[in-house]
Amino acid sequence: MIMKKPEEFQWCAERLKALGDPERLRIITVLLSGPRNVSAIAEELDDAIVKVSHHLGVLRHSGIVQTTKQGRHVEYALASDVFVVANVSDTENFLDLGCCRLELPATKSGRRSRE
Repeated sequence: MIMKKPEEFQWCAERLKALGDPERLRIITVLLSGPRNVSAIAEELDDAIVKVSHHLGVLRHSGIVQTTKQGRHVEYALASDVFVVANVSDTENFLDLGCCRLELPATKSGRRSRE
């Protein structure tokens, strides 16, 4: 996508702003391995549910994550138009923001190391 119109630059900037927070990047790395509800994400990140919920709202508003209702719970997943599964020639999965590509290594856990 070659950006030409001011609204295309604005759209791209909004997504980049949403990803400009370390906590949101941690959430993205958790969601690389599949959909989760907010409790599961908070547990995996060893973080407060309210904090994770706030960050998920920002990511959802920017179109990076999407939600699906699963009974009483809401499941969060990377938006299908943003998350690109690596093919054989790629080494990692990535987020395609249209204006740029963000590569994040999948990790077993987004937990912070505690020393």
